Parts: sequence; C-alpha cells; structure tokens
Amino acid sequence: MVNRPRAASGKTAALRARLEAVRAGGPPQKAAAQRKAGKLLARERLDALLDEDSFHEIGALVRSHSHEFGLDRRDIPADGVVTGIGRINGRSVCVFSQDFTVLGGSLGLAHARKICRLMDLALEAGTPILGLCDSGGARIQEGVDALAGYAEIFHRNVQASGRIPQISAILGPCAGGAAYSPALTDFVCMVDKISRMFINGPDVLRAETGEDVDPETLGGARMHSDTSGACHLLANSEQDCFRLIRELLEYLPQNCLQAPRLLPPSDDPFRESALLEKIALSDPHRSYDMRAVVRELADNGRFFEPHRNFARNILTGFLRLDGEAVGVVANAPSHLSGALDILASEKAARFVRFCD
Repeated sequence: MVNRPRAASGKTAALRARLEAVRAGGPPQKAAAQRKAGKLLARERLDALLDEDSFHEIGALVRSHSHEFGLDRRDIPADGVVTGIGRINGRSVCVFSQDFTVLGGSLGLAHARKICRLMDLALEAGTPILGLCDSGGARIQEGVDALAGYAEIFHRNVQASGRIPQISAILGPCAGGAAYSPALTDFVCMVDKISRMFINGPDVLRAETGEDVDPETLGGARMHSDTSGACHLLANSEQDCFRLIRELLEYLPQNCLQAPRLLPPSDDPFRESALLEKIALSDPHRSYDMRAVVRELADNGRFFEPHRNFARNILTGFLRLDGEAVGVVANAPSHLSGALDILASEKAARFVRFCD
C-alpha cells in the first residue's frame, strides 16, 4: 500500500498563504527604492549573514494592535522586523532584521516586543544577539507605546551587557531610539555611504538651530568611525559588513560562562622574527608600526582590529596565540607618539571591560 501525502487542508493552505505574504515584505515600489539605494532587503540580509538554510523565524505573524491613525487597516508584514534563530559558522545566534520597506522600519509596540522576546531567548540560551538595523526610529502613530517599547529594549541591552555578545549592524538611516540601542551594544558595524546614525536628523537640526548640515557629516559611517567612536567596524558594502561580523564572532565566546573557540595550533611558537629584532635594535627616538609588531606575534599574522580609525594612538583588537583568542591593547608610537589622551583611554578601557 502506497502512502500518498495528503493535500493541505483549507486552514493549512490559508496559513501558508499568510506566511508567504509576510515574507514578501513591503510594497514592490518600496523594495525597488531599497535596491536603488544599494541596500539589501531584510530577509536577503539574513541569507547573506547566516549559514545556508539555518534561519528559523519566530513571530512571523505578529502584527500591531494599534488602531490609531488607521494602522489597523494597513498591511504591516511582520510588523516591520524579522526575528529568529540561525547559525554562523555552525554557532547558534539570535538575530533580528528591520525591514525598511515596511513603514520605514519604524518601531511600534509589537515590533519592540518581538525584539525583546528574542533578547530574552538569547539571554536564556546564552547565545550572541545580532541586530541588523534599518529604521527611522519610533513609529509616531503609536506614540508613547513605541517609546515604551524602546525602553524595554534598552533595559535588555543593559541586562545582556557582560553576559552575551551584542553586535549591531547599521544598514540605513537610524535615528532616535534606533541609534540609542546600537550604541549600548558591544560592537557596531556601519557601511560607508549607506549607514547613518544620529539622535535627530538634519531636518530637525535645521528647524531647531537653523544649522544646515548634510546627513553624512552629521551621522555618517566615517564620522562615527573616525570622530565619535560609535562605529567599531567600517565596511565598504553590506556583504563586507557581514564578513566582518562573521570574523569578529570567531574571537568571541557564546556567553560569559564559556571560552572562545580554541583552534588547532598552526603557528610555530618558537619561530624567530627578523622584524622584531630589527625594531628592537632601531633608534628609540623614532616611531615604528605597532600593527606590524602585533601581526608578527599573532598566529599566521592575523589581527582583527575594531576601532581602527578612532583614537589611533592606541590599538585594540583580537588575535590568536597558539590557537587561543587573545585581546590586545598596545600604544601606537606612529600617532601622537602613542601618548594616552582621553579618547585613547576610553577606547582602551571599554575594550578591556569587554574582554573581562
């Protein structure tokens, strides 16, 4: 007797149709505008970041319960954010991806609750939490409810600090609360010419102060990478951003109770170094490249350096020694003679706190 698969019932077919509609995201014209701006869609970003076929979505059918300003009559797929669990290089991670094609990725109460539930799961399971941020901030139609949602996210950012790695990717214009939460996370990656992060945008600044400033100067990726220090990793494209995040995770533990992944030793610990000998014998009154020294010490010359462009008189980053992940703090004589100032001290202190 041959068992043939039964046709889907009416309810099952209806559920699948609803899920397909949600996965389609916002209107086609919004998706076209997103691509024209050189940006991936929310679900495309998850495909690019995570291991193939590893993503399991949570809360796909969640929607806003707000009735104000006609929100109950609007189609808001997934309430503007895709949340779930996936894998990166075989390791479990919790990740959310905001959908700019759905009400500009704005955060309402249901949107916030999805992120909060994911953060709670990450804390309970002891897995890193990753946020792919592309949001205009609070959903103004939901008023105080949206602000309360941000408060819940900020609270969880603080609770997760020092317990699980928190990584944010800024992949579009993020203003207000959409910038506050990433600033509370451990590492922020931004994409040059695409990412923007500010408390208030240029229009608000112009209305309040009369000052005219372009978005890149006010909150662009290079400004935050070089001047404010809010950006740890500067990427050339979204694909480059995801590559940096995957590489960063290779040096981090799943949580504070575990050690980072130990790799098989691949570098001779007894090898001699002509470069280090040359630097040791050079004129002590002349500067030298500290990065070259760090790379020479590292296994296979690999040094991963967050905050490369900020407070350049000190270096912070990760390398491996005999296969074990190690944090590095080093004065950089080639910039300000490696002297410590306020920014360099804060950069080093924050990195040491994270390593601890």
